[in-house]
Amino acid sequence: MSESTMRAVEISEPGGPEVLRATERAIPEPAHGQVLIRVAYAGVNRPDALQRAGAYAPPPGASDLPGLEAAGEIAAVGPGVDGWAVGDRVCALLPGGGYADYAVTPAAHCLPVPQGLGLKEAACLPETFFTVWSNVFMRGGLEAGERFLVHGGSSGIGTTAIQLAHAFGARVFTTAGSDEKCVACLQLGAERAINYRAEDFVEVLKAEGGANLILDMVGGDYIARNLKALAEEGRLVQIAFLQGAKAEINFAPLMLKRQTITGSTLRPQSDLAKARIAEGLRAQVWPLLDAGRVAPVMDSEFALEDAAEAHARMESSAHIGKIVLRAAGG
Repeated sequence: MSESTMRAVEISEPGGPEVLRATERAIPEPAHGQVLIRVAYAGVNRPDALQRAGAYAPPPGASDLPGLEAAGEIAAVGPGVDGWAVGDRVCALLPGGGYADYAVTPAAHCLPVPQGLGLKEAACLPETFFTVWSNVFMRGGLEAGERFLVHGGSSGIGTTAIQLAHAFGARVFTTAGSDEKCVACLQLGAERAINYRAEDFVEVLKAEGGANLILDMVGGDYIARNLKALAEEGRLVQIAFLQGAKAEINFAPLMLKRQTITGSTLRPQSDLAKARIAEGLRAQVWPLLDAGRVAPVMDSEFALEDAAEAHARMESSAHIGKIVLRAAGG
């Protein structure tokens, strides 16, 4: 490699983990309002697998490389950037391009590495914390004392949602697929962890008076079941569809109980919208990270060139917490 090139992992064609291929690319240059990050670690997330499978195209102007979050040192700043300088250690939400030794992103989407955390842990923060903060608190309006149910409690989203909801005073319920995962969820602050292979979350929540807010990434037949598990005035926030985006729903109970269904995806939102999420995180959540009251849950680390193995690990659903790739700065 020359001084102007870097290692990267690209999607050679739509398919399974095996289509991820190590390659060499030119180091990107930061445009107006952007910074260039020398990546130490990049987080691995479900949207990366969707992009790899050909089901989640990058937005216009974004890198075709997968990778929506990273941590490292700022290597260069573009024109119009205030508040960041070369050498600053940051974690950042990326429009794409994280599976590489260098990546560019809007400066407003960067956050400082929390006190007491290394770059490996910091790389696990942006995608899940932006997603949880925007959907559970900004969109879902979770308040202290409310009953909150998050599905997939041992995932990156789940472990983050459990901790933040607990820290802000909610009663946290979650589902997971094994007793081991349920124990992990309880240790993070869940009041009740439901092994969905042995119990019905609808009946558990009904016995508690219903959930005030549900965060779901399963979809499919969970959609109708979620509505049954909601309390009056309950809110369902949908962020993914691991079991499909279509469902048959009887809307009459929704009307009678005055329920709300909403949802969002993060990547297609505007740079300004993401910057506002970052501002909220820095003010409300980063102090919790600095104080050690909230922390990312780490599962495993892979070398950048072993991205296919990292994807296989994620899609096996055997992991608890976050998976990262180690790049040049790690």
